[in-house]
This record gives sequence, structure tokens and C-alpha cells, in this order.
Amino acid sequence: MKKIFSAAVMCSLALPAFAQSSVTLYGLVDTGIDFTNNAGGHQVYEMTSGYAQGSRWGVKGTEDLGGGLSAVFQLESGFNSNNGALAQGGRMFGRQAFVGLSSERFGTVTLGRQYDSVVDFLAQTTANGNWGGYMFSHPYDNDNTDNTFRVNNTVKYASPTFRGLAFGGTYSFSNDTGFANNRQMSVGAQYTYGDWLFAASYLSADNPATTSGGAIASAGGSLGADGNFVSSKLQIFGAGINYTAGATTIGFAYTNTRIDHPTANVAYLSGAETIQPVTGPLAGGTLTSLNFQNFELNGKYQFTPAFFVGGEYVYTIEHFDATTGKATPRIHTVGLMADYNLSKRTDIYLQGVYQLVAGDQTGSSLDRAFVPGALDLSSTSRQILVRAALRHAF
Repeated sequence: MKKIFSAAVMCSLALPAFAQSSVTLYGLVDTGIDFTNNAGGHQVYEMTSGYAQGSRWGVKGTEDLGGGLSAVFQLESGFNSNNGALAQGGRMFGRQAFVGLSSERFGTVTLGRQYDSVVDFLAQTTANGNWGGYMFSHPYDNDNTDNTFRVNNTVKYASPTFRGLAFGGTYSFSNDTGFANNRQMSVGAQYTYGDWLFAASYLSADNPATTSGGAIASAGGSLGADGNFVSSKLQIFGAGINYTAGATTIGFAYTNTRIDHPTANVAYLSGAETIQPVTGPLAGGTLTSLNFQNFELNGKYQFTPAFFVGGEYVYTIEHFDATTGKATPRIHTVGLMADYNLSKRTDIYLQGVYQLVAGDQTGSSLDRAFVPGALDLSSTSRQILVRAALRHAF
């Protein structure tokens, strides 16, 4: 009887621990048919995965440690639903992989592969970071508002929300004997007041996408590159605002991206990354710096709880500074989207994006239009990409 009583006591003590812990399996599949009017000089129809949202599955959990403190973790894997391949350069948990501690009073600290502060705070004021997805990104996702790259070896802090204000930051180790060789740091903040949302972020990275084990990884072994540009320095600053009035949401975002000594950009063509050289602009010169200024106006109208229509216009000013001279091209991007929910977890959507590259010529691949997600760069300065897709969350 004593043994039975002791076992019963132990079970009763163990039950609260089980009740205070949770693990959740979740996922999303986004698959559709795309039409590109000019991909390397040809029209193309194709099936692709994960444009409004990346197809993924993941597991996340918490354990209550007492006193308002919890252990947290998340492992999230991206995949291409049209062929079953891993996304994010073939990484098993390429979207996120982290563990940390979360305090109701002091905030959350996590360690691992994570999103930077541009994604965490500023992206929500853009169409691509809110409701539109990858096709609505600024050219080449130069400001990472659509999380083209994640940051490895990262310590992240996220504050609690104080009267509508939240802030945070990241620091990513280079994991290299050269301490600053491919490291990253970012900060951001967001403030909500009634129907208004204000956000701002800053990111700085040294030698991004130049080493396979650093903060923003280059292609190495069986894994693909993370970065959108291979360079000696990457700096991103941005601010945005959203206003919601009933069924209408309008937003404006400004981002400024400076890339020093870029040697290539990583173009993700229908989910497969290719390295596009950007050397040789202006008839043979060497590119010393590249700057993108993006001005975005976006809006969404919720006709019914199940149906919305959204649109965006992005005006991008590019500044090329080369040893043989300077150039200032302009890029115009227009996007439209309609989305209808068949249920709480399943929807169908239609998207279309038009891009025009105008102004100065640089003599590089960036003179050719490229809507993010297209099969290939256009052979001209214009490109149209249209997508019809089905999305299901579980």
C-alpha cells in the first residue's frame, strides 16, 4: 500500500508539469500556376510553390518554468510543394531554428537561425510583408522585407509590448576567426495607436554571403546562399506607417538599401537560386556601390470577411557608382491581388505584378526587369507575372 500511495503522490506532482507545457505541429501549403510573359525572351507557364506565403511545416513549444518565465523553441522547414524539395538552399529547418527563454515582464531572448528586425517590425507596413507575399517584394527584395535571407548564429531580444510600443534587436556571429567577417546586427521598433501602426528598422551586415558559416550564408557544400547580394557591406534603413479605417487599410513604406562593392546578386528564379553577376556596369567599369531607395504605397479593402482586394505601387530609385561613371535607373512596380477564403484555413487567390525598368542603363543584368518569383529575368526592361493559387493552413 505504501508503494501504491507513493506512486500516486508522484503522479499527482507530475501532472501540473505536463499541463504547463505544450508542443504544436503546424504548417501551410501554397501551390499555384504562374504565367510569365517574358522569361529570357520566352513566355512560360509553370507550377510553383509558396508565393503569397512560403510552404512550410514546423513544430514549436513552450515549457512553463515558473515565476512568469518559460522556455521556448521553434523548428520550421520550408519546402517546394510542386516537387517536394527542401527550400532555403536545401536546409532542413531553413525558415527558423531557435531556442530561448521568455519572460512576461522582461521579454524574450532566443538563439539560433532567425528573422532580423527588418522582418520583425518594418515588413508589416509593406504589401509583401503583410498580405501580398514574394511577388510584391521591392526589386530583388533588396531590403529583405520579404525575408529572402534569414540570419544564422543569432542572439535576438524581443521586448514585451508597453502601451502599444514594442522593440527588439539581433546580433549574428560570424563564427569566423575574423570576428567581423560576415556578421550582422539589427534593431527595430513598432508602435500601435488606435488604428495607426508605425514602424522603423535598421540592419547592418559586414561581408554578407561571403562565407558559408556566417550570419548571412554563401553557397557552401550542399546548401545554397542566403543573401540577396554578395558584397563587402550591407545597410538597410526603413520606416513605414499603416492606417486602418473599417474595411480599408492603407500604408506607406520607405526603405533605403546601400550595398558596398557588390559582386553578384542572388536571384531566386521560381524557387531555384542563381548567381547573377553585377560587375561590369557602364561599359566595363567596376561597381563600387549600389543604392536602392524604395517608395511604396499600398492598400487593401475587405469587401466581406471572406474576400479582399489589395494593390501596391513601388517607385524605386537605383544609384550605381562605378569606376567609369554613375547611373540612376528607375524601377516602377505595380501589383494587384484578390483573395477569397473557402474556409478559415483554405483560400484561393489571384495575383499580377508588372515591372518596368526605366532611365539610365548600367550595362549589367539589373537593366533587365525581374519580378520576384519569375522563371528568369526578362530579355527587356518589362516583365509581367500572373499567378492563380490555392493555399491551405493546418
